[in-house]
Amino acid sequence: MFSTPISISGPLRAPQQMLADQEYDGHVSIHDDSMAEQLGFKAWPIEGPTHFSMFPPLLHDLFGPAFFERGCISAHYQNMVVEGEQVRAFAERPAAGQTSTRIWAEKADGTPVLEASASLGPDHGQTLLEARLAALRPPGPLVILEDLQVGMRGVADEHVRMDPDQMMGKLYPFSLNQKLARITENSPWYSEASASPWGRPIIPWEMISVLAEYSSGLARFPVKGPAVGLFADQEIRMLDGPLFVGEDYIVRREIAALSESRRTESYWVRTRIYDKTGERQVAEMLLNHASLKQSYEGYEARLAEIS
Repeated sequence: MFSTPISISGPLRAPQQMLADQEYDGHVSIHDDSMAEQLGFKAWPIEGPTHFSMFPPLLHDLFGPAFFERGCISAHYQNMVVEGEQVRAFAERPAAGQTSTRIWAEKADGTPVLEASASLGPDHGQTLLEARLAALRPPGPLVILEDLQVGMRGVADEHVRMDPDQMMGKLYPFSLNQKLARITENSPWYSEASASPWGRPIIPWEMISVLAEYSSGLARFPVKGPAVGLFADQEIRMLDGPLFVGEDYIVRREIAALSESRRTESYWVRTRIYDKTGERQVAEMLLNHASLKQSYEGYEARLAEIS
């Protein structure tokens, strides 16, 4: 009998960029080549949740279909991936009876892409992001996020859905069907009712991020701009899933934490997804929106005023 951790992995994949035309605050995003270069990055990065699609084959192997109903991926993004680079997903096989494990992704040369925990509820234990939140220190004076407070909520319920050919707006200028044509790991569960164990197509894990985020402007959180942002940490947790294509949902948002680093100011948003009645919560996303300080005009001058 050995206590050696045993890992499984998927094949090398080349995730594709689909946010080159993304727009918010009236300007292009970091996923545009020219904007990325202005901010010191070699090329447009691929959005972090794209990498979530590599994990369901591994997690289905470890936990079965229940992972799509009660699973959680809690990830810290470590290094950006640009189109043309290859990435591989890994998962540590949990010991018998355990319902949580370590997962991660690396580039072909071993460069870490993300570290994460994966777990099967309802008892997830402490997820990776719960541990990171607990370790946060109070930020210093904030400029871009000067008007935000922990506990602040979105102004109203947001009504969302994802149909197969529905364009998902300026933040996500593509449809589910367009994503499925380029997704790193496809499944008939995402498009064929007869193939799905639930009798309906389900929303892919990475597209849950799109469902939860495409209407986020309606929350009207008073974030100053324009400023370029990126995802630094992200947790998607299923409570009573899966989420279905063509189903109406209600989204409610709350600021869970504020933090900063040398280069960024961050607001962590907890987004709760309910069924169309607004009474039964089915999923939840925790997302660290990191705004690049250098992208906000007059940042240093304003910081000096309030310090």
